[in-house]
Amino acid sequence: MKAVAMPTVSRVAVCGGTHGNELAGIYLVREMLKKRADGTEPVSVVTVMSNSRAAQLCVRYVETDLNRCFTRAALSAPVSETSPYEMIRSQELNALLGPKASAQAVDLLCDLHNTTANTGLCLITYSDHDWICLHICKHLKHMQFPYMLDICYAKAYLCPTSILFLSAMEIGPQPHGVVRSAIFSAMQEGVQLMMDWICQFNSGMLFEGGWVDVYTMVKNIDYPRDSETHVITAAVHPDLQDRDFCLLHPGDPMFLCFSGETLRYRGKEALYPFFINEGAYYEKGVALSLARKRRVQIPSWFVNVDEPK
Repeated sequence: MKAVAMPTVSRVAVCGGTHGNELAGIYLVREMLKKRADGTEPVSVVTVMSNSRAAQLCVRYVETDLNRCFTRAALSAPVSETSPYEMIRSQELNALLGPKASAQAVDLLCDLHNTTANTGLCLITYSDHDWICLHICKHLKHMQFPYMLDICYAKAYLCPTSILFLSAMEIGPQPHGVVRSAIFSAMQEGVQLMMDWICQFNSGMLFEGGWVDVYTMVKNIDYPRDSETHVITAAVHPDLQDRDFCLLHPGDPMFLCFSGETLRYRGKEALYPFFINEGAYYEKGVALSLARKRRVQIPSWFVNVDEPK
């Protein structure tokens, strides 16, 4: 592929607390907020506590899931004092990090999340043509980042319309309402390596292209439920639990019913499960998500200092 010249990445947003009980990102943002910029930094970093009310209460959200409030319809809807707090907050964040093509718009947003699932560190991007996120993933793997690293192309919900590049950094397993030192340190190192890549890119370093494995979401799978009460009747099978991004073949155990029966995967193709038994997804009717794995070729990247933002 032909090398691609891009403008500098001059302004980055790091957001934590989109979900107020995912504590690694919350404490990392608090640490970052302690360090006041003195104007000499090579990249301007906007550090944001996305949902401070939920963070204070240590709950996922106050009235509605903030991470589902960034659709174009939600961002353009009229709000009032009676509107859900997260609806109002999503429009505040959209204004803070944009508007698009303005001098204030951030070039890259990194939204920090935790999951109860055994994903390791997973970058979630809005597009499989988001070259910068794919290059950052390739860089982290090259640096032998100690946690398993995968990149997943799925709908990235924290997506203000102003953002040029977007990545959600999801890391687990970590229970909600708890911070584990190893998870916090891994997230901190992941963010630092991302910033190192941006600084190297801005300095003129050429980043060679190549191939990156990408997991593209196919569908969500709900728990088995009672046909009348809709209460779940099974849990994730022990053979599947904690095997995020491990291939699931047709006929493999998927659920263990409370009656003792094993329910097997009945799909026609082998797929990769992730967000297995995520605690926050019980209310959303999602036991796990399934993805296809494919290799995506990315071009070499270098900075074009003469190209306007």
